[in-house]
Amino acid sequence: MKICSLLPSATEILFALGLGDEVVGVSHECDFPPEARRKPVLIRSRITHTESPAAIDRQVREFLERSESLYSVDLDAVCALQPDLIVTQDLCHVCAATPDDLGSALARLAVQPRVLTLNPHSLADVSADIRSVGAATGRAAQADSVVADFQGRIAAVERAVANLPRKRVVCLEWLDPPYAAGHWVPEMVGRAGGVDVLGHAGKPASRTDWDAILAARPDVIVVMPCGYSLEQAVAEFRQLALPPGWGDIAAVMNGRVFLVEASGYFSRPGPRLAGGVEILSEAIHSAPKLQSTSHESTGLFARVAAPSG
Repeated sequence: MKICSLLPSATEILFALGLGDEVVGVSHECDFPPEARRKPVLIRSRITHTESPAAIDRQVREFLERSESLYSVDLDAVCALQPDLIVTQDLCHVCAATPDDLGSALARLAVQPRVLTLNPHSLADVSADIRSVGAATGRAAQADSVVADFQGRIAAVERAVANLPRKRVVCLEWLDPPYAAGHWVPEMVGRAGGVDVLGHAGKPASRTDWDAILAARPDVIVVMPCGYSLEQAVAEFRQLALPPGWGDIAAVMNGRVFLVEASGYFSRPGPRLAGGVEILSEAIHSAPKLQSTSHESTGLFARVAAPSG
């Protein structure tokens, strides 16, 4: 079977099911596992990611207002591959290519491939998507095993934090302007023993402002810019002009502002979200003990290491 994966989470799922050799094309963001980087790239972003966060946000809004896709598809490459299965998503037109982006490519194919569209909003949906990919590729048993591990790791965290105080948590999916994380992230916070005070489970990320963030009185702030590595998140945070009153909130005073690798553990609805729940549990309940630094004397942020697995 020849499979084209147009989003990073699907690529991770396919490799987890042992289908790496059958993946013949990926998106520009498919970087895990490392072998995925060696696959032909079929999708590229039209957004200039070297811009500032505010400029990126502006570009995205302009594309959406014009009803234009944020992604370009290499039609010739897709046609040359003649895939049997294309895996895409219909959750977010900002995060990855959607079925609408494939119309021209599909029209040129003599034999129409199956198009599997994923649309997860929750951790249960992620499990269902893993099973859907398994069913579409003849790897149902492997999918059941991956789901069992995924759910088992999350359940282990829930048991570990069951009797601990539930702290107020703010998760920021973007910094300029600030967005509160949505979809599966508030549920992840809940499973890790916290209460997400700005995000809405199952709903998209929502734009907020610094007054609302300060008013939420968070005990913990987790900075997870969508699609960013830990190093990118640290760089963005260091350049951020923090608002008056920042140093007066409990999260800052107690050294509980954490920057995390969103691309691996929060942005992509795949098996590594279990690691994200483990990271959140550490951030919410454990004393800060990892690499820390001051941010212009306004407070402390700690870099949370990725868990094994």
